[in-house]
Amino acid sequence: MLGVVIDTNWLRASIPPQSPYYQLYQEFKRGSFEWFVSTEILLEYEEILTQTYSSKIAQLVLNQLAVAANVTFSEPAFRWQLVKNDPDDNKFVDLALGVNADYLVTNDTDFNFFKQLDFPSLNIIDLDTFLVLLRESKQEKL
Repeated sequence: MLGVVIDTNWLRASIPPQSPYYQLYQEFKRGSFEWFVSTEILLEYEEILTQTYSSKIAQLVLNQLAVAANVTFSEPAFRWQLVKNDPDDNKFVDLALGVNADYLVTNDTDFNFFKQLDFPSLNIIDLDTFLVLLRESKQEKL
């Protein structure tokens, strides 16, 4: 099973059923991947979801993350401080590196420097690519 850290914008985009990215939320509920979160990330999720949706919807999503079997809570043991353009994004990098996630799923160009970085290694992919990987892994199982 793929283990990922998901940027807040993709969580936010995946919640409405009419969203083209609703598939992410559906795959999460099916347990198709392991979702790594930390306290800092959950707090950002809560802040952005509450700004975007009602507090009731935000709490529903956060509660699902809290009890889902495919969500792993972890705290980074080391703060790399690699993202210079937007230091607030370091929480995603630190967690992804700390748990050895397969991917950090984001569309944020502030992470593009990882493509030229030999160490530490972190696979950055956008949500469309991640959804294709999930579809392909399902087909392989058939």
